[in-house]
Amino acid sequence: MRTIEPKQLVLASHNAGKLVEIRQLMEPYGFNITSVAELGLPEPVEDGVSFEENAYTKAVAAARATGLVALSDDSGLCVDALNGDPGINTADWAENEDGSGRDFNMAMKKVETALQAKGATSAEARTGYFCAVLCLCWPDGHAEYFRGEAHGTLIWPPRGEQGFGYDPVFLPDGHKRTFGEMSSEEKHAWSAADAAHAADGQVDGLSHRARAFAKFAEARLG
Repeated sequence: MRTIEPKQLVLASHNAGKLVEIRQLMEPYGFNITSVAELGLPEPVEDGVSFEENAYTKAVAAARATGLVALSDDSGLCVDALNGDPGINTADWAENEDGSGRDFNMAMKKVETALQAKGATSAEARTGYFCAVLCLCWPDGHAEYFRGEAHGTLIWPPRGEQGFGYDPVFLPDGHKRTFGEMSSEEKHAWSAADAAHAADGQVDGLSHRARAFAKFAEARLG
């Protein structure tokens, strides 16, 4: 099995929220995490048709640019009533038309408008899930994938100011608070104490990213 030595990874993301989450999840393992944004590297064009393809595009670009093992995350919100949209275009739905950046308040409203147009007003009609695919990639192009999903219901109006992205409109199954109302510890259900059990496959965090990370930890960090 390939190793990750030294304990250094480059995160192939320009998303500051993802960098915070990945650093928190990796903290028990003693890895040094930097990001392509911190290194001033450009974002590659993501033209894949799946989360896996886009995750690979980002990871292989970062690995080859830095000579380090890279970890990427491609994730999105898939709404059943919208035929899986926004899906791999989740970030694109938040792009301002004037190119000034991303506005997730606008994106959440766009999802709500689309649901209303479908007549999806009951909780049963507003189901969906967050998906996260982690790609671990070496400079020679070898890659491994770890997928996690968190299922729930889309609510309106948004609730909570924690997390990022579409978190304030996502109510995970079995819970009464949205991801936007949860602390990072609650959302991930991951702590240093949990790390000891990752190798046994006993960690199953609440968020999609934590669930993907648990698989990564079991396979690579245990």
